[in-house]
Amino acid sequence: MKVNRREMLQWMGGACSALAFKKFARSQQAAQSGPFLPTRESLQAYRIPDWFRDAKFGIWAHWGPQSAIEQGDWYARNMYVQDQPQYLYHCETYGHPSKVGYKDLINLWKAEKWDPDHLMSLYKKAGAKYFFSMGVHHDNFDLWNSKYTRWNAVNMGPKKDVVGLWQKAARNHGLRFGVSEHLWISYKWFAVSHGADKTGPMAGVPYDGVDPKYADLYHDAGCVPFIDKLDWNDDGIPDSWRQHYLNRMTDLIDKYHPDILYTDGHLPFEEYGLTMVSHLYNESARLNGGTVEAVYNSKEASDCAIGTCALDHERGVADGIAENPWQTDTCIGQWHYKRGQKYKSAKKVIDLLTDIVSKNGNLLLNFPLPNSGQLDFEEMEVLEGITAWMQINSEGIYATRPWKIYGEGPSTKTKIVTGNFNEDKQNDLTAVDVRFTAKGSTLYAFVMGWPEKEAVVQALGLASPQQPGKILKVELLGHKGDLSWKQDEAALKVQMPAEKISDIGITLKVYLA
Repeated sequence: MKVNRREMLQWMGGACSALAFKKFARSQQAAQSGPFLPTRESLQAYRIPDWFRDAKFGIWAHWGPQSAIEQGDWYARNMYVQDQPQYLYHCETYGHPSKVGYKDLINLWKAEKWDPDHLMSLYKKAGAKYFFSMGVHHDNFDLWNSKYTRWNAVNMGPKKDVVGLWQKAARNHGLRFGVSEHLWISYKWFAVSHGADKTGPMAGVPYDGVDPKYADLYHDAGCVPFIDKLDWNDDGIPDSWRQHYLNRMTDLIDKYHPDILYTDGHLPFEEYGLTMVSHLYNESARLNGGTVEAVYNSKEASDCAIGTCALDHERGVADGIAENPWQTDTCIGQWHYKRGQKYKSAKKVIDLLTDIVSKNGNLLLNFPLPNSGQLDFEEMEVLEGITAWMQINSEGIYATRPWKIYGEGPSTKTKIVTGNFNEDKQNDLTAVDVRFTAKGSTLYAFVMGWPEKEAVVQALGLASPQQPGKILKVELLGHKGDLSWKQDEAALKVQMPAEKISDIGITLKVYLA
């Protein structure tokens, strides 16, 4: 790929343009050493690997220094926003952010009970086929031995290579390994640390983010304007930060070779982001005999429209069967641990999983770890509920493909616009809601509750619009005896056995002619 020097220098601008150009050109050259160039046209040839299509379920540890406070999401930002509850908590607990800032909280993250191998064994038992470590959040703190910033988990906090230890545990247990990056927006996200109270006795006293000694954490207050409103886009972010971002992401890829790399947002910074993704894929090809096994997640549909990546919906589901594999990332509570948080039930998680898989998607589920690194009692209850259901029913989840329709029942009548933050628009599923998956001529019908006497699946009637054909045999996963069932023009009707298998939902394994 040829780079026009004059056009690139004009595009980059600034006093350091020549140096920035040289660094960028070198990174582009490195990204070309494989099947993909750092261009959208080249990346359109990418195809999502079958392992991701087959895996269906992953677990995520969205865990870092902000988790140490155990006060929920975006603490590092909200502690600098005067009307936020976390600001009030911070002032009451630690002091005013002009005196005690986020930099002073990082070493509170101890991880003293963290046992990644034990946790991975629990997650594998629960049915996860891949595991995600957070790599770096918006707080600009790397969870690996980063060579581009002193603000990392090996130097501070737990003083451990968190990403590396998660990776080792995942590989030891045969799970694919993913890393999430939330870094790109940090330049804007942390700008509130350059502000001051607007009212009260400390009005006008600058927060600690203006101290130039900490510009490598909070970003340079002389360059980043104070803004209250966070615009979730690339606008106004300089080339120096874009290159720094690329350097850190390249370091992450080269050290840990993730099977999945997730960006919290769209593919950022165009040329820089494309260089990152092509490098991820080219490294994967180098390590896998020319086959690209890696996956990149973007939340922007246009990024993944043709090849390039697997689309991710944050806390969101699709309205119907998608042509390409996709992913929902969600959490049983808040993303960062919050004491006293009410969690999703195991039933709600399985409702989401079956619905998502029936629509050609995967579920990535976060269990937010507290400061200690050990799941709390309520989280363990949720995990055990998922484990019990998956040990019986996961045959209908893994390595399946969508059927002719994703489901039937009242839940399919509610129109949901595909996208982010819509998971709460769908009610809990019940015994009259069904979701379908298929493996060849074998169909799995998830009846999302326990029918009192009889499970009725209308789509499997002989006269159904789906034209399923003749059913040869029906089994109920988890039940060893014979079933009494009948397929007539209207529906498949299955008599339930005396013993109740699950309140969450059951799986009918249907053999079609």
